[in-house]
Amino acid sequence: MELKLATAEKQVLEELVKLVQSRGLCGENGGWKEFLDAKDIKKIGSPNDPSKRSHEELVAFLTTFKKKQDLQVLKCHANFLLIEKLEQESPGNDTPEQSLVRLTVEHPAYSVDYSFEPHSEDWFVSDVGMKTSKVMESTEMVAVDCEMVLCDDGTEGLVRVGIVDRDLKVILDEFVKPDKPVVDYRTDITGITAEDIEKATLSLVDIQETLQPFLSNGAILVGHSLNKDLEVLKIDHPKVIDTALVFKYSNARKPRRASLNNLCKSILGYEVRKAGVSHDCVNDATAAMKLALAVIEKRANTTIPPSEEMLEVEKAKLFIHKIPHNVTSEELEQVLSGEFTLDVKPAKTSRGCYCAFVVFRSSKEADQAFENVDGDQGQDSFGLPQKLVVFKLTSGSRVSIYVRKMVEDGSA
Repeated sequence: MELKLATAEKQVLEELVKLVQSRGLCGENGGWKEFLDAKDIKKIGSPNDPSKRSHEELVAFLTTFKKKQDLQVLKCHANFLLIEKLEQESPGNDTPEQSLVRLTVEHPAYSVDYSFEPHSEDWFVSDVGMKTSKVMESTEMVAVDCEMVLCDDGTEGLVRVGIVDRDLKVILDEFVKPDKPVVDYRTDITGITAEDIEKATLSLVDIQETLQPFLSNGAILVGHSLNKDLEVLKIDHPKVIDTALVFKYSNARKPRRASLNNLCKSILGYEVRKAGVSHDCVNDATAAMKLALAVIEKRANTTIPPSEEMLEVEKAKLFIHKIPHNVTSEELEQVLSGEFTLDVKPAKTSRGCYCAFVVFRSSKEADQAFENVDGDQGQDSFGLPQKLVVFKLTSGSRVSIYVRKMVEDGSA
């Protein structure tokens, strides 16, 4: 760890010492104060202020930490600082690769999806945050995709890994022996059987060691819903491009992640997954890399139109909102005609208004039901057709609700 710390920027080292102080962590020779006392370092001004100490003194103290758990804490914080610095810098200076990392880490879901702490002993935490800031400028990329099975303790186990480089060359395509008994191989999805796993010779540690040189050199990990792969790989690395977070649907009123298949059809012009065919992790890793390269090299748009399947699903729904709390589901059903399923979403407060999705068998039935609704037609704030409906409850009181389409008329 000493050599890696020697290249870290002084500001990062100062923040690491502050973290040690705040958490009361101790190295082999005690905490920060004990270290200064033992070294008989001259106290000038604020004696415990790390900013008053030299780069060499900070490195000397931090290298007294030898426990893996302590090292993981230090590496995680250094990686956090690396991403924080990226977010604070102007995007105008980003390389195309950095811009995709930025799109990933600035997505609202990133802080939840990529919060892996606390780590167990078998996690590998990248030390890239402890390198010089130039490590952020590295444009090397490797794409990863994993296949997982269900283990007897309810967790997912790694059974196959596919890794490709920026040139789409396969770095690794191997089965992995899980460290827990498997209860479901999910063969219809993974294509993996018990016989495949019996032949596996690699372990999780072997895969981590394969990726370690790339990560330490500042390579960017690429993948689709990459957080799920990193969780099963037990790897924490800050430089990531997650195509599930980079791309978004146009005219989306709420965040909805595009599937890898939809992205490939929209951006690359082909399907990576076909109905009834099991996944192939090398193909999926390759697809994620191609998507990243399409933006980096061909300036592909990261906003894509909704797929035909998505539109058809949305067209077969109506949305009822601003429903008073005293309106029952049975009373709500009387407003609409046809055969449908009511998917009620509870109100946030006990007496607040709630909403509901009305799911029909087809868009034609949904359109007809909307036409049959007796109410004043207008548009919501997004320009979607909706009707204001006033009707009488069984109690005799009159209430109003809004019935809205999910898609604009004529959307294609």
